[in-house]
Amino acid sequence: MTDDNKTAKRIEKDKLGKVAIDQDALYGIQTARALENFKISDSKVRKELIYSIVTVKKAAAMANEKVKALDKERANAIVEACNLILAGKYDDNFITNALQGGAGTSTNMNVNEVIANLALKISGREPGDYDYIHPLDHVNMGQSTNDVYPTALRIASINLVRALSDECSKLQEALQRKENEFEFIVKLGRTEMMDALPITLGQEFGAYAQAIARDRWRIYKVEERLRQINLGGTAIGTGSNANKMYTFRVIEIIRDLTGIGLAKAEYPIDLTQNNDVFVEVSGLLKALAVNIMKIATDLRIMNSKPFGEIKLSDMQAGSTIMPGKVNPVIPEMVTQVAIKVMANDSAISMCAANGNFELNAFMPLIAESLLESLTLLTETLKIFRTKCINTLTANEENCKKHLDNSIVLLATALVPYIGYDMAAEIISESNENPKRVKEIVLERKLMDEDKLNEILNYHHTITYL
Repeated sequence: MTDDNKTAKRIEKDKLGKVAIDQDALYGIQTARALENFKISDSKVRKELIYSIVTVKKAAAMANEKVKALDKERANAIVEACNLILAGKYDDNFITNALQGGAGTSTNMNVNEVIANLALKISGREPGDYDYIHPLDHVNMGQSTNDVYPTALRIASINLVRALSDECSKLQEALQRKENEFEFIVKLGRTEMMDALPITLGQEFGAYAQAIARDRWRIYKVEERLRQINLGGTAIGTGSNANKMYTFRVIEIIRDLTGIGLAKAEYPIDLTQNNDVFVEVSGLLKALAVNIMKIATDLRIMNSKPFGEIKLSDMQAGSTIMPGKVNPVIPEMVTQVAIKVMANDSAISMCAANGNFELNAFMPLIAESLLESLTLLTETLKIFRTKCINTLTANEENCKKHLDNSIVLLATALVPYIGYDMAAEIISESNENPKRVKEIVLERKLMDEDKLNEILNYHHTITYL
């Protein structure tokens, strides 16, 4: 014990030397070194990944005890420590930076050390008493970072994929409700930001719903691509230093613990060195980001003046200088999240492509980017649905006004009856005055007034699905 102004320390050592650790700290020397080496930001490894690694450690302890590689007392202490961590009681002990060298080794060691020291306390011993429970010899028995980390990332990703798929389904349903609500509100369709043909507001929302439906199905199905794991493959996928019976038993146990249909990889060497599956998942997230950004942009434009075809709910004051100004903050947030997901997809692709030989050193950035995208999209879709889609309303009067003032709509309606060139000539002569178009057609006696009124009734040009 030191004097009152200092905390009691324990000394831990490795091949590089000795480090003083706070006596009561649950982490150890490898975590301390990582904390010093990767002091680049306040961004820590995501809790979803930590909990998934802890679940792998729990399964490994149970499997090693079953095959008698680990005695019952130590195994029980490790399992109990894992349960306490999974209950959320020790989150502040996982302190490694999200971005680190070593393919995730620092994160794996942080987990190993916390579990070991917590298990020691459970066993009535002091943290650092590694002769009894060692972070590597016992907690990491039969494992390597290179099979633990990818396996944990797959488990964490599957759990988040399921949550995102559910949110896609809810957003799709919300859009379909608007499709029905706006079924007979006719408005001006636009192509290349210019007037085009009539469409109903409901049809526009129906198209949005179809796009999200595709996203929901793709994201739901991609879970299958994540279910194969390389646990038991250890360092390079060949299974060195792992008990063969343990390898089969640990897969069964982790399947039971997670409730996910995980399976041993047919070729563990492949999953240890190749990360294209994470690129595939990220690509589908990017597709979703593209769709929600497009929808958000359309809503911002339709809400803006002079369009005013829909009204977004007021969320907050929009200016510190202009009283009464309200901005479309939810679609703006959606757009920024979409851009962030696209950027993450680029990072994941570059990391996966830069793996070398039997391992990818850049797994931490893959993990951070993928889990961030999944989390961001899930929360964003929920807010987009509840604070924007559910609450927006239609301005039917403005929709009709834009239709009535569209010279392009009138010209296009006339083409089947008087030909493209004649319609273009009349539009030019009218100086783009909709009322003058009708007058010119009647003056030239191209058709009678009843027929003209029938043709220029935009409702008959719409197919109601």
